[in-house]
Amino acid sequence: MCNKSSVTHLMNLNSEPFEAIRCGSKTVEMRLNDEKRQLICRGDFIRFTNTETGEELTVKVLDRLVYPSFTELYSEHDKISIGYKENEVADPSDMLEYYPKERVEK
Repeated sequence: MCNKSSVTHLMNLNSEPFEAIRCGSKTVEMRLNDEKRQLICRGDFIRFTNTETGEELTVKVLDRLVYPSFTELYSEHDKISIGYKENEVADPSDMLEYYPKERVEK
């Protein structure tokens, strides 16, 4: 499925993670592995739009990692790379702020 020309995918992002990606500290974007995300391939681009300012930022996809749960994803990456600050506790249940529990379990 990924033997093709690169594609640019569009995604919205809140200001804080948008800025963390821009400054280079957040290098892993966490999303459900839904139909839209399954189309993303290494070498593609993601154009993030800041939901508060409308500013755009385009990044290249270096890899696409799939985990059976957010808990496993969190255990494989340091908290800074997934968007937390040094003084924050990284907790997979934080993803329930963005996705209903039923979708996460699916």
